[in-house]
Amino acid sequence: LIIKHRLVYKPMFDSTDNVISSQHGRQCYYFSISSLTWSESRDECRQKEGDLVQIDSREEEKMNSEWDMFWIGLTDSEKEGTWLWVDGSPLNESLTFWIHGEPDNRAWYNPDGEDCVMMGKRAGAPDLKCWFDESCKYTRRSICEKPA
Repeated sequence: LIIKHRLVYKPMFDSTDNVISSQHGRQCYYFSISSLTWSESRDECRQKEGDLVQIDSREEEKMNSEWDMFWIGLTDSEKEGTWLWVDGSPLNESLTFWIHGEPDNRAWYNPDGEDCVMMGKRAGAPDLKCWFDESCKYTRRSICEKPA
């Protein structure tokens, strides 16, 4: 069941519609099926009356059971090394999930560096996702968030 211009939230994968969504606390999440750039992913979330997810707790970080990599709403595209969420709030440095060695802003893959953040699984920690900075031009799935 897909309703255009509105997110449909149900806590399962629907093989007919390919919609993946869930509710956690006071937020609803949409796990996209499209692989898009970070900006395109943000546009898709906004079209669905949400935005890219902001990770505010360890519980929220663990909600994704997928093995895929997803864009989240964190970027340092305004100023290198200053990480901001899509709402403009700064990253709480006491609540981060960077994998060892990240963020690294590798410019040898892309001269623009790595200014957007994706979330994925880490080997040996199946309940905890890890963050990686990556070029915003790469395509990934994304997680959108909006109030329940």
